[in-house]
Amino acid sequence: MNHTIDTDYLFLATRVSALERSMLSHERIERMLEAATVEDAAKVLVECKYPELEHVTLSGIDQMLATTRQEVLEELYLYAPEKGLIDVFRVKYDYHNAKVLLKSEALGTDANNLLLDLGRVPADDLAARVRSSELAGLPGSLSVSIAQARDTLGSTRNPQLADSLLDQACYNDMQTLARELESRFLQEYIRLNVDAINLKSMVRTLRMGKNADFLKGILLSGGSIDPERITGAVGAGTFSPDIYANSPLKEAAEAGVTASFGRQLTEFEKLCDDAIITFSKSARYTIIGEAPVVSYLTAKESELTTVRILLTGLLAGLPAQTIRERLREPYV
Repeated sequence: MNHTIDTDYLFLATRVSALERSMLSHERIERMLEAATVEDAAKVLVECKYPELEHVTLSGIDQMLATTRQEVLEELYLYAPEKGLIDVFRVKYDYHNAKVLLKSEALGTDANNLLLDLGRVPADDLAARVRSSELAGLPGSLSVSIAQARDTLGSTRNPQLADSLLDQACYNDMQTLARELESRFLQEYIRLNVDAINLKSMVRTLRMGKNADFLKGILLSGGSIDPERITGAVGAGTFSPDIYANSPLKEAAEAGVTASFGRQLTEFEKLCDDAIITFSKSARYTIIGEAPVVSYLTAKESELTTVRILLTGLLAGLPAQTIRERLREPYV
């Protein structure tokens, strides 16, 4: 049972409020877009507490983002009165690493450069356990789901089925942690993420001309929208955004109608991500409890996506307006 009270988060909420002041704003984004060089654009990020990049390269961008993400998680983990709150945001890296390791095992390739050392289990430790099949003692459903995914991959040779199994286990673990913390806000956040993933899966299924049986195999449970309603819509050969009429994803679903018929996915995917940020902002000015921490972590993940879009776009020489259209809604 959770014995932490809302005021136990007061220090961390105050720290998060201070960190928000250095986040990427509309004004800073415009300065980056108007910078003479991509290196000048990267200098703006120093104001946002990112490491300095003297020479901007794709590998340098990815390393900077990984370093920043790790620093954020480690700092909040240090001060969190309940470590499970931060673990919710680390779970997905365990499952990312599991996917990478199983696919590299199947292909006989080296996966070390694709592992992310951001999960609950150190990447090297997880790699050693997967290779030796010594999976006992891993947190949550990780042990069982890795074994099941390995068997699925071996029997079907279908990496998508194995990935779907691991994705479902990932969100089950996140929801389990949220229930243990007795955090309604965190549970709603996870449900919204599941709804967004399922909406994206539905749109992509329609774009590929696949049927409802295909979609059924990749939909996740645990969202607010019943998967049967989604597969029913695809089975009828149409997609009505009415399924999401009472969801924060309503606008994204409306854009998904045109995206499902072959229009670009950029705007649709942006609206899905923006819906999650808008939901998170509802807790921004709460001064007690865990919700402001969840809100900040969600916002920081979105900001890291924005930074990558900005720098890679500038590095590729894309017009400022093209980059603007791809950017997620800033948190501040």
